Amino acid sequence: MRLRFEPASPPVVDQAPESLRGADAVLLPHGFLHGAPHVDLFSDTWCRVVATANEQVGDALTMDDLRKLPWVCTYLSATAFTTVARQLQELGIEPRVTAVVESFLALPHLVAGTDRIGLIQGHLAARLSGLDGVRVLPCPFEPVPLVEALWWHPAHEDDPEHRWMREVFGEAGRTLPSAARRPAGRR
Repeated sequence: MRLRFEPASPPVVDQAPESLRGADAVLLPHGFLHGAPHVDLFSDTWCRVVATANEQVGDALTMDDLRKLPWVCTYLSATAFTTVARQLQELGIEPRVTAVVESFLALPHLVAGTDRIGLIQGHLAARLSGLDGVRVLPCPFEPVPLVEALWWHPAHEDDPEHRWMREVFGEAGRTLPSAARRPAGRR
């Protein structure tokens, strides 16, 4: 058996239901697919990333900071978005986006040394301890949780090999530390 992992590109996210037809499974958070079989893998929280040298931000971000400061965003399109980005719009905040990346791993590098802010998952934020030039802060509001899931086309539902693969992914997700047991942010 061989697994091939490809990043969830904007076209895959934009056309998520159709993407299931051409793949064994797709890793996507809740909010893009509805009614398709899936297994929840893990939940996570959202954290803010700011440059260590950003003097406009103190020990904590404010809602006003979110309105005024420039942002680095991921997947900025009508259908490819993060659920927390939608939540911000509902709170009346329209981010002033100055850079867009298609990877949360790249986002901190576009924040370091600038006045930009970004939004990343808590699991990723916990791994930034070795990255110079950024610090992680909690959000100034209660962000909706991120629930990552493995989705598949119903045609695979009764396939024994596919069932095994889903069980392996489910077990891997259960081994991750809970977002609730980690601090919301760190410096």
